Amino acid sequence: MTAVTSPKPASARPEQPDARPSRPSRRRPSPRRTASRVVLYVVLSIIALMIIVPLLWIVLTSFKTDSDAIRNPFSVFPNPWSMDAYVTLASGQQPIFRWFLNSLLAAALQTAIILVTASAAAYALARLEFWGKKIVFGAIIATLLVPPVIFLIPNYLIVQNLGWLDTIWAISIPGAASAFGVFFLRQFFVGLPVEIEEAARIDGAGDIRIFLQIVIPLARPALATLAVLSFLANWNDFLWPVYVLLSPENLTLQPGLAQLQGAYSTHFAIVMAGAVIASVPVLILFSIAQRHIVDSVASSGVKG
Repeated sequence: MTAVTSPKPASARPEQPDARPSRPSRRRPSPRRTASRVVLYVVLSIIALMIIVPLLWIVLTSFKTDSDAIRNPFSVFPNPWSMDAYVTLASGQQPIFRWFLNSLLAAALQTAIILVTASAAAYALARLEFWGKKIVFGAIIATLLVPPVIFLIPNYLIVQNLGWLDTIWAISIPGAASAFGVFFLRQFFVGLPVEIEEAARIDGAGDIRIFLQIVIPLARPALATLAVLSFLANWNDFLWPVYVLLSPENLTLQPGLAQLQGAYSTHFAIVMAGAVIASVPVLILFSIAQRHIVDSVASSGVKG
């Protein structure tokens, strides 16, 4: 006789594996990796403090009085808080706002010239073929190895013969021939895909149109980075304006701030207030161009 098995009830179903994806198990980082991260964070924190603490010291000192700025033992925070340094600068005893405008105009003019000349020269060295291209590029790179102070006397004689002494042209034109700008943009242009330019050339575009409408828009991150570096170089220049600017009202901000220091005494609060004013355009420029600078650094490591 065969055994008859009773049918399973309809409600009984075979067990199915859980369809939910299993969470990957989190592996604990090794002690060696944890220690390396701690060391990295400590080093970065120390570097950040080395940059932030002097800036905070300048800002806090600018709100002190002369006696509070030289108090012994010194105090970190002003006691009392005072705006005397800024009031003194705004009173017109020293033409600091005239110096500010001179520096702003000179830095902006030189930066604009560098962007135009360096981008054109860099594109020619990166894409065009002509005899002696490698020699020209090598000569430009060689000038980077020469200390800038060597060009002080030749540039002074050129500016004097042109009649540019004590003018805005004396602090804008000589530094506009930027070998670093040509090298920097040339390396960026070399990394751009050639196929985009070839497609535009097939459609009938010439070299100038390709350069203005295709290459320049693609090079915005590199141009923004070069603009910030060029602006800072002119804004922070001290030695060259001292030689070519003769009138006190035509000085730029850096040599002008040096005149705030007396021969026998120094008003530290006023000097620090001038330093705060001098740092404002730099902070604004960097905050505007920060995204482009990051894009330029990120794209410099991408090839193909």
